[in-house]
Amino acid sequence: MEQFMARQPIFDTRGKVFAYELLFRSGLHNYFDCDDADHAAANVIANSSLLFGLNEMTGNTKAFINCTRKVLLEEYMTVLPKERAVIEILEHVEPDAEIVAACKRLKEQGYVLALDDFVYQKNYEPLLELADIIKVDFLLSDVKEQEELAKMFIPRGIRMLAEKVETHEVYEQAKQMGYQLFQGYFFAKPVIVSRKDIPTNKLQFLRILKDVHADEVEFKKLAETIQSEVSLSYKLLKLINSAAFALRHKVTNILQALSLLGIREIRSWVSLLSISSMAEDKPAELVVSSLVRARFCEQLAEPLGFEERRSDLFLMGLFSLLDVIMSRPLNEILEEITVEEDIQAALLGEPGPFNLMLKLISTYDQAEWEQVSQICAELRIEENLIAEAYKDAVTWADDVYRM
Repeated sequence: MEQFMARQPIFDTRGKVFAYELLFRSGLHNYFDCDDADHAAANVIANSSLLFGLNEMTGNTKAFINCTRKVLLEEYMTVLPKERAVIEILEHVEPDAEIVAACKRLKEQGYVLALDDFVYQKNYEPLLELADIIKVDFLLSDVKEQEELAKMFIPRGIRMLAEKVETHEVYEQAKQMGYQLFQGYFFAKPVIVSRKDIPTNKLQFLRILKDVHADEVEFKKLAETIQSEVSLSYKLLKLINSAAFALRHKVTNILQALSLLGIREIRSWVSLLSISSMAEDKPAELVVSSLVRARFCEQLAEPLGFEERRSDLFLMGLFSLLDVIMSRPLNEILEEITVEEDIQAALLGEPGPFNLMLKLISTYDQAEWEQVSQICAELRIEENLIAEAYKDAVTWADDVYRM
């Protein structure tokens, strides 16, 4: 399933890019067409951190991301690094006690807060005490209002951002008023980028949500459940090894990732991905094949003397079709996630027992029996074990698919 996102640059007074606003798009048409603002916001947060990547979308600059009331209260933004993310509070979010408290928590964690399409009302004062940036729509406001807002808030240490700047004349006027940041079609229209995401299983998300919100979360059980969903496994490893966590050592398995995240982060992460993915279609056959491969490789761990590598071999099979699923080169994908070096080598086709395991499942799938026999001889494993492992893998994958 193709995922889309638009980005529009925000410039400073020197004409340099200060940040990019990341915008939801459902296709290549360059306008917003989603009637579920929560879904759109969660989709952008999830995809900017886990699919597209902040570095790819914004370089070394910040990312402005629209936040609805639900996104703020659930603190979904905390999956993004505070050094890079600007929390843009949409104009229709009512600044009640709950919202102010949520914004205070985010501010205390180091996040930058921006108020979108701002029109002054007295009840916004609690949020104005926390705001770092105010965005003023230069199409919907007149010059007098624009100037008054600048005079009111610049002395309070708030940066003023002029948005919907359509002409050079308006840009110059905004600078003279004291506005420090600028956004609009005068500079650049949003540019859409796309990337094929991994199909997800709605029912698996429901099961995982149930497990993750239990009174006492069993990390081992949750890890096993997440491993059965290729999209979650891929995105979790990418997340835990991202700059947001700045870990000294790379994390290469799901259980370790969950242990490091902690229950609060896990719940935020899983809920976020659920909102952004629940509307997607059922898993494609490629995902089912990935599950078969994962289980097959895991089943062979013990007879081949790699019992301690069961989880690694499971991930190897799970990720072996990512290039086809995502329509991207596998070596590019593996740069974004972390797996053990010998697993990566096998996935990239380097000779060795792990690569032979992948070839074995591939040839078995295609009923190339002579090659199956040859690989079994090289691995010194009985062919009848292969048939049993394959049958178990297919049954298991089918059960997971139908859960």
